[in-house]
Amino acid sequence: MKRNISISIGVLLVALTLMVHQILWAPNSFEGDRFITVSKGESFTHVVALMENSGIIRNRFLFELAGRILRLTTRMQIGAYHFKSGMSNKEILEDLRYGKTIEMVTVTIPEGLTSARQSRVLATTLGIDPERYMAFVNDTNFARTLNISAPSLEGYLMPESYRLYWQADEIDVIKAQIREFWNVFDDTLRAEAELMGRSIHEILTLASIVEKETSIDSERAIIASVYYNRLQKRMRLEADPTIQYLLEDGPRRLHYTDLKRESDYNTYLHYGLPPGPIGNPGKASILAAIHPRRNKYLFFVANGSGGHTFSRTFEEHRKAVRQLRKLRAEKEALAEEG
Repeated sequence: MKRNISISIGVLLVALTLMVHQILWAPNSFEGDRFITVSKGESFTHVVALMENSGIIRNRFLFELAGRILRLTTRMQIGAYHFKSGMSNKEILEDLRYGKTIEMVTVTIPEGLTSARQSRVLATTLGIDPERYMAFVNDTNFARTLNISAPSLEGYLMPESYRLYWQADEIDVIKAQIREFWNVFDDTLRAEAELMGRSIHEILTLASIVEKETSIDSERAIIASVYYNRLQKRMRLEADPTIQYLLEDGPRRLHYTDLKRESDYNTYLHYGLPPGPIGNPGKASILAAIHPRRNKYLFFVANGSGGHTFSRTFEEHRKAVRQLRKLRAEKEALAEEG
């Protein structure tokens, strides 16, 4: 009788051991690596569903049971997780609790975007709160803590590829961008700007216009020189990008009425540079604004092939404009025929 009881207990212990092994230590196998993001405020149940849908866990019931046994269902680290095949329920749960495989996210911010558009890019790729991001961008006191004397951080948020954690604090994201800005606008560039008699803010304002005018590196310094020439001659800049900056439905083809819109940023109405940058320029445009390619050009217009035609006189400019219109008309006619 005692022997039978001992055998029964032994069988029970073996069965219990196998069950616990299945719950806690049995591997979750899948092909390749799997990734999920855990965001602020997400529940354990929601995250389990994500892992089930991604094929990371083999059995949802056993995984949730393991979480209850280990008491690892209440706190999780936010972040982008990288799971490898063979991890047990226990390893995955501990990973979620302590963030062992959280990886940084690569975020690329294109040149020339306004801060508002940057915030939307970061919201999509990094999961930040765009409204909170913009609140700090427009906080003058916060700007001062970053050694920036400007009404906002528009123009100073350096376009670049960044490695950041998913849903990083918006302040940390901005600080990373400003650190990169000061890496570019170093002591040498600051000294060169001072020799030109231009403030950092003025350089960035012109650079932001250059950034919007061309994507061809060889043209940036030429365009910068055109605008400096116009400033020197007390001519209005008449820069289309400053009008685009005012449009709620832009960018689009400008109308004559757009050029009459009253704003300090309207360089068709007001002389000199606008009050501040109209976007966040990249390094190439900043260098162009500090190292313009000296010339006598006062005008430029698109040449229909992606670049621009530069002119010294208004008559030359009118000829280039007529050539552009002719080229556009020919393309439109070919398109209609096609």
